[in-house]
Amino acid sequence: MKRIAVIDRELCKPNKCGMPCIVKCPLNKTGEKTIFYDEENKMIIIDENTCIGCGICVKSCPFNAITIVNLPYEPDEKPVHRFGINGFVLYRLPYPIVGQVVGILGPNGIGKTSALRILNGEVKPNFGEVGKEYDVKELVKIFRGTELQNYLESLSEKKIKIAYKPQRVDLLPKYFGDKKVSEVLLKVDERGVVDELLKIFDMISIKDKNIATLSGGELQILSVVATIAKNADFYYFDEPTSFLDVFQRLRLANVIRDYCKDRAVLIVDHDLAFMDVVADRVHIFYGQPAVYGIVSNPYSARVGINSFLDGYIKEANVRFRVEKIVFDRFIPIEPSKETLVSFTEITKKLDGFRLKVSPGEIKKKEVLVVFGANALGKSTFAKILAGELKQDSGEISSNVEISYKPQMIKIDFDGTLEELFIQNDISVHSSSFKNEILRPLNLERLLPKNVKKFSGGEIQRVAIALTLTKKADLYILDEPSAFLDVEERLNLAKSLRRFIENNEVSMLVIDHDLLMLSQIGSRAMVFFGKPGVEGHASMFSLKDGINEFLRQVGVTFRFDKDTKRPRANKPGSALDREQKSKGIYFYV
Repeated sequence: MKRIAVIDRELCKPNKCGMPCIVKCPLNKTGEKTIFYDEENKMIIIDENTCIGCGICVKSCPFNAITIVNLPYEPDEKPVHRFGINGFVLYRLPYPIVGQVVGILGPNGIGKTSALRILNGEVKPNFGEVGKEYDVKELVKIFRGTELQNYLESLSEKKIKIAYKPQRVDLLPKYFGDKKVSEVLLKVDERGVVDELLKIFDMISIKDKNIATLSGGELQILSVVATIAKNADFYYFDEPTSFLDVFQRLRLANVIRDYCKDRAVLIVDHDLAFMDVVADRVHIFYGQPAVYGIVSNPYSARVGINSFLDGYIKEANVRFRVEKIVFDRFIPIEPSKETLVSFTEITKKLDGFRLKVSPGEIKKKEVLVVFGANALGKSTFAKILAGELKQDSGEISSNVEISYKPQMIKIDFDGTLEELFIQNDISVHSSSFKNEILRPLNLERLLPKNVKKFSGGEIQRVAIALTLTKKADLYILDEPSAFLDVEERLNLAKSLRRFIENNEVSMLVIDHDLLMLSQIGSRAMVFFGKPGVEGHASMFSLKDGINEFLRQVGVTFRFDKDTKRPRANKPGSALDREQKSKGIYFYV
């Protein structure tokens, strides 16, 4: 059986622990050199060829830096790449196919972005031989006879051009903040399509803005438009739906299919409804995050999504998840009859934008979920409630403590996560913090790691944790699902429900993941209007709010017969027409 030993180099501190992994290894005691200290590189190394997988080193490591995994089956090929000695291992690659949109599903930290970096030539494969680099021609030999062969041959001969949209669009202001959108787009508009793409997304107004002033959704549209405007043969999109509303996601799916129909497209994303609409085929990445990842054969979109949720790879007879991902129909949390916050009609003018919010209230122990298109004032309303903006008219009647997580997260801290928590007066080792926040958000392992190195999903979970640890009556979370994978989003929904029920607090959650909102919401606030010009909001029951919003979008959802997940109907299909005639756009 193939065994993988991974050491987290950021956690491993051999100069501080006495190296119990070396001392306690049973094979080392017999004279075998299975675990040893490399003096030249100043690191612990585990020889996977002699390791018996007893797990003693894992249990003895005081920093939880070691992971030993027996693969569910031994792949009959070399790994494509290994990221350092005892580092993450990637097996296989997805297949970009001309004329098709190929989706990629998998948890964070499983190698999806790494695979794209290998396919676009940014990373040269080493086939598991750390310290070596092989030409793409060697990949051709390994994937000869597969659908990937033609692509790799063209890549090795430099006959193709690749356009790549990165995951972290929130970092664009750091590199281009002083530049105007028009200046950046002019340089990449090789196809002469920038203006028509911006019109499709109703974003023509951002051309005169500085990149530093753009919202998350505007940054994402900028990045998508800049990618499609390049005259490429292959288009790679890494998490293109983050910060986009449902309207924009549907337009994005149509734009990709229309503007890239004769090209090859690979898309990494966590929005299953978006994958329903855009993908022809789907690859599943499975394994153990930060340890190893294996790429499945391509499936049809529906079969691939359902196999991912089921946690079973049929061709390999491998179950990669203990439990299936189940989409439960939660009973909404019953709010108190007592009012926590009430407000009269709220108005606000901001940079030419007009916001009007109808009178309403937030009850104690209530989860008010907020959705609507981008640039309609959702975040502006959240800032007014949080006291960061002053309304022009209207009264807010409340005397409550509020904890607020904004959409754009700024955590500028050079230190470990534990140090960040301590700086914010958080008792890291208290049982309540561990049970309610640290473990549910899967942050315990990150405590000794440097915050500056965190991924987008990790930073998001940290920001949520910092918000929930503050003593408050009302918690406001603006787009908490951004950069989180499917499992993390479902875990977040469950964690928020438990937090609200245990602490008897209220919460206002703004997000574009309707599935997550439907699982935690008590009532809904829906924003309508003209993006960037005027927005108005009204309160609804949860069911009526989601249906009214989707009526505006023109998208219907049904429950998949196998997984019971809400699945987007193809626009114009028989089911789509039938549900629209009945006024049923989403089942709650």
